[in-house]
Amino acid sequence: MYEKLATAAKHIQNIKPCSPRIGIILGSGLGAFVDQVEDKTVIPYDEIPYFHKTTVEGHEGRLIIGKISGVEIAILQGRFHCYEGLPMEDVVFPTRLLSTLGIDTLILTNAAGGINKNYNPGDLVIIEDHINLMAKNPLIGPNISEMGPRFPDMTKAYNPKLREIIEASAIELNYSMQKGIYVGVLGPTYETPAEVRMLGILGADLVGMSTVPECIAANHIGLKVCGISCVTNMAAGIEDTELKHEDIKDEALKVMEKFSNILKSVVKKFDQL
Repeated sequence: MYEKLATAAKHIQNIKPCSPRIGIILGSGLGAFVDQVEDKTVIPYDEIPYFHKTTVEGHEGRLIIGKISGVEIAILQGRFHCYEGLPMEDVVFPTRLLSTLGIDTLILTNAAGGINKNYNPGDLVIIEDHINLMAKNPLIGPNISEMGPRFPDMTKAYNPKLREIIEASAIELNYSMQKGIYVGVLGPTYETPAEVRMLGILGADLVGMSTVPECIAANHIGLKVCGISCVTNMAAGIEDTELKHEDIKDEALKVMEKFSNILKSVVKKFDQL
């Protein structure tokens, strides 16, 4: 793993010497945020050693190195998912690569289905915690002790200080964000109404097919992690509508200005920590 990460990082540094402190992973339909990046270098995933091409519409599959508000950042425009048939170590390889490049803070974003009936499509939600129902974990197998401990603590998986900064930044922009618990499921089918009712009983406010593996891998390494979900639809059975991936992308685009402004604000504040 170390050799693979070193090879991939060297390749990127040869293209664009960089030392980002903040990394961002953009979820479905949220990739347009990269339009805000200044002095950017774009590297397609299929040009990075040990990466894969993205197969999901709305995930461009590009690493963006550049600056936001003068802060050097690294953005993964699109992610890998277990339901694409990839092993967990491949799903979290990009997260570990960001750490190898030098980040100490990771912002995870995703499109999610709303379980909490107080949510509405278009709401932006600060992730407070997660429930892993993927039946997989990226740390299964021999522990790489140089990366982190065998049994990493997940009590504060989503850093409380970063969550406070996100909420305050949104308020400064006259936007009130929701808060909630994200549950990660394997997919690729959307959940049944019965499953959604079960997830709500378990305490979940949001459901999606990503984010959890990256959060686990990042905490194992010792990164500060936070997460923002865009509620692109209400989960199955809450409203009498058919769920379609293209509708999810369209809903994400509607909140892109708010999403971008909040991210730009928090990047600057995170850099000052």
